[in-house]
Amino acid sequence: MVKRFDENPLITPADVPPSRDDYQVVGAFNPGAILFEEQTLLLLRVAECPKNRTLDEQIAPILNPQTGQIEHVRIKNDDPHITDIPDSRCFYVNGQMVLTSISHLRLARGDDGIHFTVDPAPAIFPSLWSETFGLEDPRITQIDQTYYITYKSVSDKGICTSLASTRDFRTYQRHGVIFCPENIDVVLFPEKIGGKYWALTRPVPRYIGPRGIWIASSPDLIHWGDHRPLLLPEADSFHAGKTGGGCVPIRRDDGWLVIYHGSDRSDRYTLAAALLDLEDPTRLLARAVEPLMQPEMEYEIRGFYGNVVFSCGAVTKELGWATIYYGAADQVTAGARVLLEDIYKTMKPIKG
Repeated sequence: MVKRFDENPLITPADVPPSRDDYQVVGAFNPGAILFEEQTLLLLRVAECPKNRTLDEQIAPILNPQTGQIEHVRIKNDDPHITDIPDSRCFYVNGQMVLTSISHLRLARGDDGIHFTVDPAPAIFPSLWSETFGLEDPRITQIDQTYYITYKSVSDKGICTSLASTRDFRTYQRHGVIFCPENIDVVLFPEKIGGKYWALTRPVPRYIGPRGIWIASSPDLIHWGDHRPLLLPEADSFHAGKTGGGCVPIRRDDGWLVIYHGSDRSDRYTLAAALLDLEDPTRLLARAVEPLMQPEMEYEIRGFYGNVVFSCGAVTKELGWATIYYGAADQVTAGARVLLEDIYKTMKPIKG
């Protein structure tokens, strides 16, 4: 059903020049995707870390927003101030999480949708108080002649969703935080519906309630309200752990086709599909009964964080087909093609 590209992975950390000489790229993944001026553009999340870390220490690169410089928190593994080192992505100092890498957004450009050239410099680099730990997981939505980019902005204040826009993918305007911690995986619909903008969101309740997809509306893309649950995890399923928005919804005659991600109780990430009403996107018409994609290939099973397929973007350049670009194992970027009609086979209608 879903045909992975033989050329996968399409982009690896080795394909991306680091933003500075003393850094190494450890991840190039979870790209937003768009067609622009006869090219496929991927806006990558590029994770970097200092090269010179020794095995007996941890280093956290953190932006100082006052100076605009990245500073390093360097601490030995046996230091009593380190309270936990859960995995390679983070560690805790005095009970507070810090990250071992810092991410920015970088463009890759391809003429055929398979072979990409990565820009030598970042497109959007951390610079604000809300971005001191980095920028992650962008989605690109074209509305009229403007391309809006939602992304996770991460700092010691929490994980927010911020908004930027561009008309040419050369200059970018930041619009600041649009969802406060922790509301992530925000995906904008590509047109107004009923005179309002709409977005899929994913609030993260700490004590009560599941981690699943909600929907919200806005008059101006900045101020959001009418929040309501939409597509929540299902017990004893492949997305029993959580669900979250993935690609920009695809307009079809019978509804908005949504490709989203879900994880099970073991944190294994898969892709799945749902269908929303064209005129009322709060109305769920169909939802997945089986995954659209699941980790199967070596580059999906093993990596920086294994057993993950996670998409932030798809393009529909060919009639009836979608090309899904996805992050694999939180490390590389891969691609796959699927007939839109075949996606429907993975869903069941919602009764009532």
